[in-house]
Amino acid sequence: MGALSGRHALITGGGTGIGAAIARVLADEGAAVSLAGRRKAPLDQVAGSLRKATAIVADVTKEMDCVAMAAAARAAHGPIDIVIANAGAAISVPFAKMDLGHWSGMIDVNLTGAFLTVKAALADVTRQSAGVRRIVFISSTAGLKGYPYVAAYCAAKHGVVGLARALSLELAPSGVTVNAICPGYTDTPLLDAAAEKISTKTGRSREDSRAIFARDNPSGRLVRPEEVARAVLRLCLPSAASVNGETIPITGDQG
Repeated sequence: MGALSGRHALITGGGTGIGAAIARVLADEGAAVSLAGRRKAPLDQVAGSLRKATAIVADVTKEMDCVAMAAAARAAHGPIDIVIANAGAAISVPFAKMDLGHWSGMIDVNLTGAFLTVKAALADVTRQSAGVRRIVFISSTAGLKGYPYVAAYCAAKHGVVGLARALSLELAPSGVTVNAICPGYTDTPLLDAAAEKISTKTGRSREDSRAIFARDNPSGRLVRPEEVARAVLRLCLPSAASVNGETIPITGDQG
C-alpha cells in the first residue's frame, strides 16, 4: 500500500521522457495511472510495465480529444484525482523568421493543451473527496526567464506558470492544490531532437551539441527525468497539502 493507493492520476505526454518517469513514480506509490499522448506504441509500452495503467491516444490541442481522454481515463480507473499536464513541444526558430503557424503551434500544444487537459478533468478533481487532489503543470525554466530562438515556447511556458498561479487561488477553497514544475534542460527525446538539429546545422558531434544544453543548467549537467518525477511525487503526497501556487525549478543542482 503506497501513499497514493486508491488515487487516479492522468498524465499527458506519458509515453516518453518526463511523462513516463512521472507515471512510474506515481504508480510505485500505488496510484492508478492513465497515460495520454499522440503515439500509441510508447504509451502501450509504459502502461504495460506498470501495475495498474491505461494508455489513451489523444491530442491535447483538440478539445474533443481531451474530453474523450478524460472519459476514457474515468472509465478505466474511476474519477481523476491528480492531473499532470505534461505534454509539450519545443521548436527553435529566430524571431525574424517566425510565422504565425509556428507561433500558434507552440501556444497550442504547450499552453492551450494544458488548459484543455485540466478543463476536461476539472469536475473530477474538484469533487468533494477526502483524498489527495492535485493539479501539476510541467512548465520549464523557459516559463521563468527568456531563451533565444524559442520566443513562442517561452511565451507559452510563461503562460503555463500564470495559469497555475491563477488556478491555485481559484481552486484552493475546493481543497485542490495547483503547482508548476519548471525543469531546466532535461535528458529526454525532445532534447535529443534539438541536439540533432544543432549537429545537422553546425557539424558538431551529438555529444558536443548535448553539452551546449547541459552548460545552461547551474550544475553543468542535464536534468534526469526521474528528478522531475520525484518533484512531482512530492507535490502529490498527502504531506504536500499546504503547498499551493508554487513554481519549482528543477535545474540539476539537487543531486
